[in-house]
Amino acid sequence: MISPKEYTRRRRQLMRLAGGQAIVVVPAAPQRLRNSDATYPYRQDSDFHYLSGFPEPEAVLALLPGRKHGEAILFCRERDKLREAWEGPSAGPEGAVRDFGMDDAFPIDDIDDILPGLIEGRSRVYYHFGRDSDFDLKLIGWVKRVQTLRGPDARAPREFVALSHLLHDLRLFKSRDELRVMRQAAAIAAEGHLRAMRVARAGMAEHQVEAELHHAFRSAGAVPSYEPIVGSGHNACVLHYRANNGTLSDGDLLLIDAGAEYACYASDITRTFPVNGRFTREQAALYQIVLDAQEAAIAQARPGRPWLATHEAAVKVIAGGLCDLGLIKGDVKGAIESGAYKAFFPHKTGHWLGLDVHDVGDYRVDGEPRVLEPGMVMTVEPGIYIAPDARHVAAKWRGIGIRIEDDVVVTQNKPEVITDAVPKTIAAIEAFKSR
Repeated sequence: MISPKEYTRRRRQLMRLAGGQAIVVVPAAPQRLRNSDATYPYRQDSDFHYLSGFPEPEAVLALLPGRKHGEAILFCRERDKLREAWEGPSAGPEGAVRDFGMDDAFPIDDIDDILPGLIEGRSRVYYHFGRDSDFDLKLIGWVKRVQTLRGPDARAPREFVALSHLLHDLRLFKSRDELRVMRQAAAIAAEGHLRAMRVARAGMAEHQVEAELHHAFRSAGAVPSYEPIVGSGHNACVLHYRANNGTLSDGDLLLIDAGAEYACYASDITRTFPVNGRFTREQAALYQIVLDAQEAAIAQARPGRPWLATHEAAVKVIAGGLCDLGLIKGDVKGAIESGAYKAFFPHKTGHWLGLDVHDVGDYRVDGEPRVLEPGMVMTVEPGIYIAPDARHVAAKWRGIGIRIEDDVVVTQNKPEVITDAVPKTIAAIEAFKSR
């Protein structure tokens, strides 16, 4: 878990970047109705969580660099015995200070009276405009209230600045505590994949395999970090397949893309394996290309290399392999320059990973691919997908979808693959399935 001291360090780091004339305002995620009066399971806003660790809705964090009477202010719900009888205990303002390291805390019902006074005298407001239109209007109203109450002498903010410019660069670099939590999320996800790989057999429904993932995740105190993809046969060619209602058939490959979220941090793993435990010749040929591409890409996840180096390495291997098999006519250079490989490999090779599965952080800086640095965490996930109706290729290749994905930490030395507990070589997969 992340310690209260680390949350305090993060807030101070952000305030240093924002400057002494700024105020940072971050609302908690709202509760969302699923249907009637039933809500979706609550998940805190990632930025709010990153700065506070506070798990409740109906809260607003205000950071005021240099304020003598406290820089970190939280507005939250007061404790209420009736609500707690239904929903369980809450922190209340006292708990926000005692347990979450806030300098001060006030009831959320008093925010209209208190926050405008905190805004007054600040020249810049850092905030995520556009995420929540209702809160946007509230914030504008608080600023206008300063102007209305003080008239021509009002010292209201003159500038609104996107908070993401500062905060998301901080989130891109993971601390030791964050990496510890992410390794745990990866271990839980790995156990889910092993469990699913172990039980998968012909005749099962995809959702029955999915249930094994959920069992492993919840047993370890985690939840899925996104809707699992469990696609057998040609369903594996659908990149964001969600139905999970097909039936596993003997001779088919099964693609499982699933991650666990533990303490709000995500993991993200994909494995593809034969339902009956043995790759066909065609499946093995394509699978080995994807595995070679992934290994070449992971080797590029080192400090000083550009972000695109992983993708370029994977593209080179996949394009070459497809040319060797005759699925692309011509040579590797031509396949890359023409983009012919994109018919079989249409996506990028990875993304940032952290509090969000597709985590925050720019991929380009000043128009150039970002240079990798220690502490960054990324996925590496090349794939080959040959649609079942791809008439321009021989029938023996059609309907094969393969993706292999691991979570990789950029370190001072070689990349650390934190999801390598799930087998991925052909020999290792066939040996595991034969047990």
